[in-house]
Amino acid sequence: MKQILLFGAGKSATSLIRYLIEVCASHSWQLVVAESNLALAQSKIGSAPQARAVQLSVEDEGERLRLVQGADVVISLLPPALHYLVAQSCLNAQKHLLTASYVDDAIRALEPAIRDSGLLFLCEMGLDPGIDHMSALELIADIKSQGGRIHSFLSHTGGLIAPESDNNPWHYKISWNPRNVVLAGSAGARYKEKGQTVTVPYAELFARTGRIELGETGPLAWYPNRDSLAYIPIYRLEEAETFIRTTLRYPIFCQAWRAIVRAGLTDDKTPVKAATFAEWSKRLQPFVDAQNRPLFDFLGLFDSSPIPDTAHSSADILQHLLETRLVMSPQDKDMIVMQHELEFEREGKLYTETSTLVVKGEDSLHTAMARTVGLPLGIAAKLLLEDKLSIRGLHIPILPAIYEPVLSELQQQGIRFERSLR
Repeated sequence: MKQILLFGAGKSATSLIRYLIEVCASHSWQLVVAESNLALAQSKIGSAPQARAVQLSVEDEGERLRLVQGADVVISLLPPALHYLVAQSCLNAQKHLLTASYVDDAIRALEPAIRDSGLLFLCEMGLDPGIDHMSALELIADIKSQGGRIHSFLSHTGGLIAPESDNNPWHYKISWNPRNVVLAGSAGARYKEKGQTVTVPYAELFARTGRIELGETGPLAWYPNRDSLAYIPIYRLEEAETFIRTTLRYPIFCQAWRAIVRAGLTDDKTPVKAATFAEWSKRLQPFVDAQNRPLFDFLGLFDSSPIPDTAHSSADILQHLLETRLVMSPQDKDMIVMQHELEFEREGKLYTETSTLVVKGEDSLHTAMARTVGLPLGIAAKLLLEDKLSIRGLHIPILPAIYEPVLSELQQQGIRFERSLR
């Protein structure tokens, strides 16, 4: 009996587990979910006979290796820093590994060993990164196959709250790891615009925003995301004069978050000595105006209540406020928006093509975020076990042999892009 081993049962794992249970039932396979919180894992698998939950501290090398040895393919939804531990066990036990995280230096250093072992380590196999790569490359290949020369590429992705559940001034609720929200953009950004390399420091990132129009939500703001330049050769778009990958938020979110960043309230290094939220946030006062004041009040930044003992840095305090004030209610729906904007020339004429994905969640547990992060991983695992994915080595999903079958099944799962040419 073939076995899929999943490390982690958090927010992003819900839809993946549901999908894998269905796949295992139809193929007579088994799913094992390893999680430090056994009750959480058991709640995700329910009474499914083809799945079982086990309690594991991932730092326990012996138990981790034993579980990996029993699997045919391993999926890690652990925090990115822990993927390396899983990767070492997968190499030792000669097992394939799938993650939704960026390839870091530690994993990249394993590339020769992965290649020599004849294994597939497939990273960046979630939403962003993941579906963004696959859908963009499919679109780029289609345009180029028809003789198009691409001048500009912009790719936008945002995890938002659906309009029907949008009832706070931030127009945002937490549907994924809140720490990632707090530290988003902290490395600044680099991108290419009109032939020039642009570097944006963190303090100015949320001021360098653009806009896209989406019928249901109205205008959305985008800010540049990480190092776009690294993806130019990967996408084979050296000829493009503009290449920018971005994150989507509502315009008022970016305006208010810029003030929070400038005031240093996302700092995760310096210990905080303040006793109350109001004392801690005093340095935000110079940046308060009539537009952002309601957002700060809603978040409780100026409350006189004491800071929790568990919060030691500004980032800790801000994360606590986000988790308590921007929490999704049980019936709330989140929404994923992804849009690629490409300007290209074909037979002497200029065109703009957009490809847009909008996915809404079912509720606060079965979120669009969990669905779009988890399903690509689940589909890749299934393809591997069906011997329909023969690629080996360390990869991200930029090869047609990977992205074509995955995108095809994502469409069957209701995750499909709408294209518009003008």
